[in-house]
Amino acid sequence: MIFLIGFMGSGKSTIAVQLGERLALPVIEMDTEIEKQEGVSIKDMFSQKGEPFFRQKETELLQNIKADSVVSTGGGVVEREENLEAMNVGKVIYLQASWETICERLIGDTDRPLWRGEESEKKKKFTDRQSMYEQAADLTVEVDNRTPEEITEIILKRLKG
Repeated sequence: MIFLIGFMGSGKSTIAVQLGERLALPVIEMDTEIEKQEGVSIKDMFSQKGEPFFRQKETELLQNIKADSVVSTGGGVVEREENLEAMNVGKVIYLQASWETICERLIGDTDRPLWRGEESEKKKKFTDRQSMYEQAADLTVEVDNRTPEEITEIILKRLKG
């Protein structure tokens, strides 16, 4: 089981697909899975039921993953202790991106509820989560100025090593 963690825009979904292909493992994109289960977009879930509801669904999903898979988690998954415990069954890989990279990748993104609002609020959330990602991770991979293929290769080499 491989869990990819990192801030929104760090490349978790993209890398999950590549790792899944290379390792012949199913990929679980947590946001997509929660949207399927709830029958509503994450954006609408946040506005209709709030972030705590979404976070609970995230925890339930993590606790119920049984098959060996590559899991692309939500950016806030590290904020709950029970999520960290659930991820202990596998390798946790932190895709570390700089604030500049995140901003470049998410410019104009209107689908992420937590990417709206003041720049200072978003940067605070980014900064606050850095140590959580670092503490949760078995491996950290710097993603700035690297292609998805390069990142995937680095991960595969480190998993074998």
